[in-house]
Amino acid sequence: MQAVVLVGGMGTRLRPLTHETPKQMLCVAGVTMLERVIARLGGFGIDRVVLSMGYKPDIFLAAFPDGHVAGVEIVYAVEPKPLDTAGGIKFAVDFAGISETFLVVNGDVLCDFDIGELITAHRRNRGQATIALFPVEDPSAFGVVPTSPDGKVLAFIEKPTRELAPTNCINAGIYVLEPQALDSIQVGDVASIEKVVFPNLVKGGHLYARQFDGFWIDAGTIANFYATNMDFLAIMVGAQEGLADPQQVELVGKVPPGFELLNGSLIAKTAKVSPEAQVVSSLIGHNVTLEPGVLVMNSIVMDSASISHDSVVLDSIVGIEVVIPPDSSLNDGCVIAAGANIASGLRLSGQKIPN
Repeated sequence: MQAVVLVGGMGTRLRPLTHETPKQMLCVAGVTMLERVIARLGGFGIDRVVLSMGYKPDIFLAAFPDGHVAGVEIVYAVEPKPLDTAGGIKFAVDFAGISETFLVVNGDVLCDFDIGELITAHRRNRGQATIALFPVEDPSAFGVVPTSPDGKVLAFIEKPTRELAPTNCINAGIYVLEPQALDSIQVGDVASIEKVVFPNLVKGGHLYARQFDGFWIDAGTIANFYATNMDFLAIMVGAQEGLADPQQVELVGKVPPGFELLNGSLIAKTAKVSPEAQVVSSLIGHNVTLEPGVLVMNSIVMDSASISHDSVVLDSIVGIEVVIPPDSSLNDGCVIAAGANIASGLRLSGQKIPN
């Protein structure tokens, strides 16, 4: 079975980390989002993935020049212009010649759903599309999907107010589609699957849904990207101690090659951590340098960053190749983009510093 993975967005919700890097190429606990998503699909028998892409495609091609990710064959469908979700899927399907049932996944969604169950439900329902749903406390930031007892979708409501939402089950960004589900749009059209395709399918009675519980997160915002990294780190630590949920351990996987778990932190083996530096519950990327007197706690330090002596990084994200000067302090959700300039001795709290 084939899948289309949507990676075409500019990652505006993850700025400033995505000025130079597509969001799916950012790492979650040492592995890129893209690799985590595709490895999960491969585990359910997906043997070919079409990347629906537009933003900085050369970075993907350079990272995976042999046309495989996590052992799965990759096809690069580069949009000539931004086509939105449905337009991107239609372009990818046409480009790759997909003519049978296929899967669609948002490239920034990480979850432990049983994709096989979604495919089975779709075949049983005999509709044109089946959506994975996930219950949340506040559905106002998502597409809300009320259903009948047999799973038929009754409406597709984009971002209702919390008080008016008819259900707390949201669109989880994972779909099984028949090619004819996209018949309402043409190749090259700019169209949203949530605003155009799904409402049309609801009118014809062709849209179904299947609810899942467990772990699900849209990692495409700064807050969620940080939380996902910390959640995955906690699961790895729990697995090491024999205390983690087996299903979540399966999602996260083993400690990635080139890393090791040390005192509750995930640290790349190429990192140079001074014996006089402290790392607590943090993720330290490849070729990072931490000088004497540095404290990094509950933070993400990305590849090739350097934190100079007597600096403190708390609850923050330090981007690729950033240099933090001596005696600096970052805390309470600071995000420093690659190439940003930080003055020595600066005290930052909650700021996002662009490059």
